[in-house]
Amino acid sequence: MDRSFVAQLNDYRITTAEILYWMPDHKHVLQSYVWQNLDKAPRFPNLTKFLEFWETNLDGKLHRVRVASTQLIKPAEFGFASGLYHLH
Repeated sequence: MDRSFVAQLNDYRITTAEILYWMPDHKHVLQSYVWQNLDKAPRFPNLTKFLEFWETNLDGKLHRVRVASTQLIKPAEFGFASGLYHLH
């Protein structure tokens, strides 16, 4: 069985983080990095581990992190049609 599918069944969600950081060689320039992985909301342990790695091992100082997260497996959504159509 696919490991990512099992993780999604265990309430892991696709998580995207936009990370803005200061360029090490050009301290007045912001650079953007996008991180995406399966993670568990609301604590986001994988993202937290990645950001801790960033702060301890990389030179670019973090400026801002924006996080978006959504479930990939969820109950089906449906809506009623506003009309009735006959096919001949």
